[in-house]
Amino acid sequence: MGALKKKKIAVYPGSFDPVTNGHCDIVWRGLRLFDGVIVAVARNGSKNPLFTVEERLEMLRETFKDTPGVEVDSFDGLLVNYVANRGADAILRGLRAVSDFEYEFQMALMNRKLNKNIQTVFLMTGLRWIFISSSIIKEAAQFGGQTRGMVPDIVCEKLQEKFSKSSSGV
Repeated sequence: MGALKKKKIAVYPGSFDPVTNGHCDIVWRGLRLFDGVIVAVARNGSKNPLFTVEERLEMLRETFKDTPGVEVDSFDGLLVNYVANRGADAILRGLRAVSDFEYEFQMALMNRKLNKNIQTVFLMTGLRWIFISSSIIKEAAQFGGQTRGMVPDIVCEKLQEKFSKSSSGV
């Protein structure tokens, strides 16, 4: 009887405020390289989020409900500690443009310094999603722009709910 092969797991961390089709593209392509991907919402981000962590988790779970190998979770503290505690092998990150590279490169080097056993794997965002960011999506939605086709349907619905409340004074 041969030894069981350990599953290769990657953690895809982020704020996902909100999740975009660019994020989804990275997850689906990550599943070609890894047996599983944990999409992990950072609870301790310094950004001023539109959606609560619980709302982001709900949107992510709905988005990936029919995708085997994807788990949705959240974490506090150091990413490398979370990755190690989950028994994962790698951190999965997407790069849209050269502007993302410097920050991501610094983070990858720091994470490697903190835990040399955890690798960072970068995937280039698909060309059709290269211009999309959560910030741009939120701004477009806030001013009535159409986001359908750039974010999962659940995100379109939640954006409409958020901004119809804020514009009606509720």
